[in-house]
Amino acid sequence: MASCELCGRPTDAHDRHVRFRLPDPVLRSSDQDRAPGTWKTDEDPSAAVMMMVPELGAFVRALLPIHLTGGHTVTFGVWVGVHADDLNRAFDSWWAPEYVNLTLEGRLANALPSWQVFGAPVSLAVTDPDATPICVASTDKALQSVLTREWDHESVLAALPG
Repeated sequence: MASCELCGRPTDAHDRHVRFRLPDPVLRSSDQDRAPGTWKTDEDPSAAVMMMVPELGAFVRALLPIHLTGGHTVTFGVWVGVHADDLNRAFDSWWAPEYVNLTLEGRLANALPSWQVFGAPVSLAVTDPDATPICVASTDKALQSVLTREWDHESVLAALPG
């Protein structure tokens, strides 16, 4: 197995995908995603792309890529809290041709390792009609930096689970 010249880790550990199972507010609730009235696009929350949890809100799945030194990328499968009307709009277009034009505004609903950006505002856009929307911008300076800056791959990879 090939090793990275910069950090010694296996090269296949550099381009990672880390998928959050639930939004953090749902994870912290006693019923989690089993609260009465909860709706998800898939029974398995790891496979779901949208959910509504009474008293906690509406959430949409998005990808949040982190650009790393050495040309690598860690992509987080995050949840973004959105307005209920936006969840309905996303549901109406997700599997339709107009999905390519979907944009959403919300708040990051997962805490990322290494950055204090939980709850930061984030803009989502569809950049690939066959993929989940991407976190493309934020009015929060810290999250905007996460989205646009290149990060030291050793420190980011060391903070990831597993």
